[in-house]
Amino acid sequence: MPFPTLPEPITRALSERGYADPTPVQSAVLEGEATGRDLLVSAQTGSGKTVAYGLAFAGTLLDGQDRLPPAGAPLCLVIAPTRELALQVHRELAWLYGAAGGRIVSCVGGMDPRREQRALAEGAHIVVGTPGRLRDHLERRNLVTDAMRVAVLDEADEMLDLGFRDDLEFILSQVPPERRTLLFSATLPKAIATLAERYQRDALRIAVKGQDRGHADIAYRAIRVVPREIEHVVLNVLRAAEAPTAIVFCNTRNAVRHLQAGLTERGFSVVALSGELGQGERNAALQALRDGRARVCVATDVAARGIDLPTVSLVIHADLPHDAEVLQHRSGRTGRAGRKGTSVLLVPNARRRRAEQMLAIARVNPEWSGPPSADEIRRRDAERVLDDPLLTEPPAEEDLALARIIGENRTHEELAAALARVYRTRLPAPEEVSDPGEGRATRDARRPPYDPQSPENPVASGPAAWFRLNLGRRDNADPRRLLPMLTRRGGIGRQDIGAIRIFERETKFEIRGEAAAAFAAAFARNGSPEIQVEAISGAPAAGPKGLKSPRGAKHARAADRKPHRPARAG
Repeated sequence: MPFPTLPEPITRALSERGYADPTPVQSAVLEGEATGRDLLVSAQTGSGKTVAYGLAFAGTLLDGQDRLPPAGAPLCLVIAPTRELALQVHRELAWLYGAAGGRIVSCVGGMDPRREQRALAEGAHIVVGTPGRLRDHLERRNLVTDAMRVAVLDEADEMLDLGFRDDLEFILSQVPPERRTLLFSATLPKAIATLAERYQRDALRIAVKGQDRGHADIAYRAIRVVPREIEHVVLNVLRAAEAPTAIVFCNTRNAVRHLQAGLTERGFSVVALSGELGQGERNAALQALRDGRARVCVATDVAARGIDLPTVSLVIHADLPHDAEVLQHRSGRTGRAGRKGTSVLLVPNARRRRAEQMLAIARVNPEWSGPPSADEIRRRDAERVLDDPLLTEPPAEEDLALARIIGENRTHEELAAALARVYRTRLPAPEEVSDPGEGRATRDARRPPYDPQSPENPVASGPAAWFRLNLGRRDNADPRRLLPMLTRRGGIGRQDIGAIRIFERETKFEIRGEAAAAFAAAFARNGSPEIQVEAISGAPAAGPKGLKSPRGAKHARAADRKPHRPARAG
């Protein structure tokens, strides 16, 4: 038996849920020496510890019976630091104890306390809650603790970090002293050891061996980025991965709002999670992710713990985590329960040293690279289209009838082109981004830096030329998008570009000196034919976003950017 010594209804629930073998932390709490004892367990997030402590106290609650007694005064209390984690624990214990007749009640901030009061009055076997709300129910005598046999502190280190020490001590003082106390924590700092000494008796210390295992199912990537292009790089990483569900982490609420708006505008189905949202809004966002109505969640670290979404296969750190522990907790939203996942850090050059130090502390060796390019994403789209449901799902009879009519009037190539157009319109357009690492070093080696005073500088000699680009304001054209594309596809440096004037349907821009001679040919050769440039004669009249000179262009571009910048939390 993969799960020995467990009551039959618990074993049946595990089997129905598809649990074939226990995780290391689950095996550890089922060992004979752990039976009936207080436990002090350190295990990483995503290791299955919610089910682990559900299994650990199964024998204590069922006491040799196949079903729990009628619900009355609670037998078990589980304390969690956040609403999201408490509600997740509620869901996990509900299926685990469903066959045993278990009734689970949650008590969390942001929910209707009167409804919780009624649920407690109707009786419960297990109560799951956050410290503040549990203390409130205890003080109001809504929560009766006389029959409690087990108290569980989940993510105890996080609760202490959030300042819940007084609430925890009050709650534990109200629970019968002969109870079992199970303390689970990702880390075991001195404060946790002190808490364990005070409230546990002869606790068995369990440290799950191979703590590196938390990285085994997560592939780490570090991507070099230009700070002003972070939002565009996030978009390209999402498009390149095409993950069923992805979480993008920012350090501030303002950054979350900005990035959510930007991704939504570009066609992604996005929800946000941050501390300013009410519980109803958080629940709605999480439900949208679970049922597939949203595929991207932009969040602050309030979402780094307690969210269990099985389909999350990609985590993006748009802002660098504050430390290695936050990195691990964020990344732990993916690669859970044996599934594979990817954690991507976006690293500006100025913060690379800090990123490398944090990764070393976390014992992570990432793959470093530049950001996915627009051309790379288009190539992946061409490969993925053959697996799209448009082509793989069996056609209905009315589809076939319409297809015959269309086929009589269009060639195969025209039909394929129409299908490609339909496929592309369903996807957010990739962005042109630059790599501030090896790519720039190679380019700089080819071309000396621009010096307008140097007669030897090829950029400074020769007349400037004007070009027209078939992208305008209706295509969301702006300098921060255009500059990387023009330099990469045209094989020039940013110093070679002069004035830029953006109109409704087109953009006109100036290329200085000898760089103009080969620019158009290089541009056509290095990218998609859908985006085209052509030379024009004479300087155009200034448009609504006219940039009249190289100096004016510099200042106007700076004013127009307003990019996403990784904000530092105070």
